[in-house]
Amino acid sequence: MSTTGRAEKTDHRKLGGALYSAKAVPQVVDVPEFAFLAVDGVGDPQQSPGFGPAIAALYATSYALKFAVRAETGLDYAVMPLEGLWHSSDPHFDAVSADSYGPGARAGWEWTLLIRQPVPYTDAQLAAALAKAEAKAEGGAGTEAVGRVRRESFAEGRCIQVLHKGPYETEPRTVKLLHDYLHTERLAEAGRHHEIYLSDPTRTAPERRRTILRQPVS
Repeated sequence: MSTTGRAEKTDHRKLGGALYSAKAVPQVVDVPEFAFLAVDGVGDPQQSPGFGPAIAALYATSYALKFAVRAETGLDYAVMPLEGLWHSSDPHFDAVSADSYGPGARAGWEWTLLIRQPVPYTDAQLAAALAKAEAKAEGGAGTEAVGRVRRESFAEGRCIQVLHKGPYETEPRTVKLLHDYLHTERLAEAGRHHEIYLSDPTRTAPERRRTILRQPVS
């Protein structure tokens, strides 16, 4: 306990070990079941009018929920980083043979943005958090995005992951490392492409960003 009587803040990202600290070469990890708040969408993240509001809705709800839990239980924890699940009906949507994602390839992307919720919470706490997030959004696309926030829990199990350093647009060269490893080890994809954004893009220059690229396998 702290000297003020409030519990010390727990950083579950630091406690996650390899799950939030990838290497520059592919590695195997086993991912247990986690609980998230999620928002679904489609389109180029740089062009879709719903992408930015979805991120804002997730953060606003997650922070409001953290404060509600802390007020009622005394538990304090750091809000987890943004994550994303990506998919497309085009089997080559990740363009692993290219150096960067083209705008045409991104147009059909289906995405689920996520923030993990590391401690239990009640329905009432979530409802209050959503109400605060909606009030903060002040109408329009922001309010609509809050209305699409939902719960999701899943366990990815065995995965291969690698650390990408640099702009998001240059991820294909790192994705290729991941896919080459899968081919060499005769592994099959068993879930959606998963990204964990370790760097805040609003505060980190593109060349310094760090992103975990993860692929469930069988």
